[in-house]
Order: sequence, then structure tokens, then C-alpha cells
Amino acid sequence: MNWETMQIYLGLGDTKMHWVVRVFLVVLSTLIANFIATRILTRIDKQLEKTKTPWDNVLIHAAQKPIGVFIWLAGVTIAAEISGTEIDSKFSSLIHSIREVGVVIILTWFVLRCISESEKTLTNSSKITANVDYTTASAISKLLRASVVITSALVVLQTLGFSISGVLAFGGIGGIAVGFAAKDLLANFFGGLMVYLDRPFAIGDWIRSPDQNIEGTVEHIGWRQTRIRTFEKRPLYVPNSTFSLISVENPSRMTHRRLNETIGVRYTDFNVLPTILADIKDMISEHEDIDSNQTYMVNFNQFGPSSLDFFIYAYTKTVDWRTFHNVKEDVLFKAMKIIESHNAEVAFPTHTVHMANNSKMALMSEQEGSSEQASTTSSN
Repeated sequence: MNWETMQIYLGLGDTKMHWVVRVFLVVLSTLIANFIATRILTRIDKQLEKTKTPWDNVLIHAAQKPIGVFIWLAGVTIAAEISGTEIDSKFSSLIHSIREVGVVIILTWFVLRCISESEKTLTNSSKITANVDYTTASAISKLLRASVVITSALVVLQTLGFSISGVLAFGGIGGIAVGFAAKDLLANFFGGLMVYLDRPFAIGDWIRSPDQNIEGTVEHIGWRQTRIRTFEKRPLYVPNSTFSLISVENPSRMTHRRLNETIGVRYTDFNVLPTILADIKDMISEHEDIDSNQTYMVNFNQFGPSSLDFFIYAYTKTVDWRTFHNVKEDVLFKAMKIIESHNAEVAFPTHTVHMANNSKMALMSEQEGSSEQASTTSSN
């Protein structure tokens, strides 16, 4: 039994087949095609994970969902056309426009997914050996997404019969008006663009400004504002235009941390002070956590009110804040042990009063005279 005989036997000939049955067959075929495409893409993705390059996986990941939606769009619009020819002939033109707009939207979705997957791959993939700045990758990704969305919107308008030239002309005139009305918004936009281009800081950096009360860790860099988490764990939202007017210090990019401490010994220990300074300087030069290639000094500094003060100046190899304080603590403990080993002591604030030998008698004479004068006054 051939296909034509089967159609006649089932009553499904081209002229007699009911449109409901044809719609059912189209939907069933769409379901099968979607299932087969999903299985094939899944197997290809597993095979491509074994390769050294991550970019082939980017295309597969980006195409999986759009391909499924495209298959369903094609199947549903074909089924709608089949049913529409039996209902209204004008319905087919509407379905045709929906199909064209849907294809543009699906292609836009695919490109946007490619951009997002590429950004994730550049910043997170272990297969990428080069160091990629997350802030720069995020900025380029945002610019590409904005360009794709604007281009797709113009294509959709052209597909629906609108004149793109008129839209662009209106956008140019409207852009001037919007520019005057939203100058602060544009200032923040260009400020964010300069942050992305100059990269004075990145997400995760600890920054502070000597001009304003701004200090904390950068959490997010947007086109309008930057979110900073202060050390009190409070979010601080700074407009991007502010960074073009203030000085920004980025301690996260320091190469060393500075150790600058002042210690005082008693005035009675001045004989052993040169030896103490020499031993502490040797300790600093041999300390495993102090960078001896940088400037380091241990020198007598000044005569304090109750101590002979000297300072320790050096740079640690670590930039981690917690590790730095551990190194600082170790250096100070070793300095105190050196001072103690020379039978000296760390000075503390004291006051010394010197009195002459006859000062007590003079004070008593003054007190006796005052008492006699008081008794004479009372008797009168």
C-alpha cells in the first residue's frame, strides 16, 4: 500500500484532509524535531567539553534554548497558517509578520546569550590563561548588548512597516532635548565610561577619597552609579560623575604596607640606647616578613617628656591587612625583648618633682605667719 492509497483509505487526501488533523501532525512533528535537536546539542556539548578551547561550548550553550524556541515558532506559525486559511485569508499575513518579528527576536536572544556566555568564559573559565579584568569585560559586554538591542529594535520597526529614517531623525532631535533635560544622567554615564576605560579601580578593590568621606570596597560599577560597601557594612551609592571631580586612592593596589612605630626608653638607659638601636636594626633586616630591599630605618628621633624616643620604619612583604598586623605585632615584641635584654625598659609617662633642702622650713614659716595674722584679726 503506497502513500496515496493510504491517504485515500484514511480520508486524508490533500483536498479532503481536515485542517485539525494537519495541525495535529505539524505540532507532533515540531515536538519530535525539538526533542531530536535538544538531544543532538546536548551530545555535542559533552564532546566539546573535552577540547582545550572554551569558545565552541559558548556557541552551543548560547544556541540551545533559542533553537528550541525557533523550532516551536516555525511549527506554531505553520499550524496557525493551516488553520487560518480555513478561517480568514487575512490571518495568514498577520502570521507571516509574527514569524518575521519572532525570527529577529530569537536571533537577538541568541546574540545576547553569546555575549553573556563569552563574558562568563573570559572571567571564570579555567581554560583562559590570560588575566582578564572583570570590569573591562563587563563594560564591553554592556556596550555590545545595548548595540544589539537597539539594532534589533530598528529591524523590527522596519519589518512592521515603519520608516527607520524617520525614526532616526526623530531620535536625533529628541536626543538634543533629552541631553539638556538629563545632563546629570549623561554626566554619570560618561563618568562611568571613564571609569571603565581608565580603570582606577575594579570590583573588589578597597578605595577611599581624601576629598570626600568615601571609603569601602567596590561591589558594583554601573553606568549611573557605583555601589561601595563601607567598613560598617553599609552600602554607599556614588554617582559616577563624582569620580571625575575627586581624587581616588586605591590601597588594594599597594605593593607593600608600611610599618612606622615610635618607641621610647627611659632617660636612665641612654648608655645602652645605641646598642639597642643596632640590634633592632639587625632584627629588621633579617626578619622574613620585612622587605629589606625597601627603605628601613631604626633611629633615635627626639627627647620626649619622659623618654628617649626612636622610630622603626620598614615595609612588609604582605599587603593583607590581617597578616600585616601579625607581622607588626611580632616586630614590636622582638623589639621589647631586645630592650629587656640590655636591662633597659620601655618608658611610660612620669613626672619628677625636685625640692630644695630649705623649702620645707620656708613653707612652715609662711604658714605660721599666716596663722598669727589671722588670730590678730579675729581678736580685733
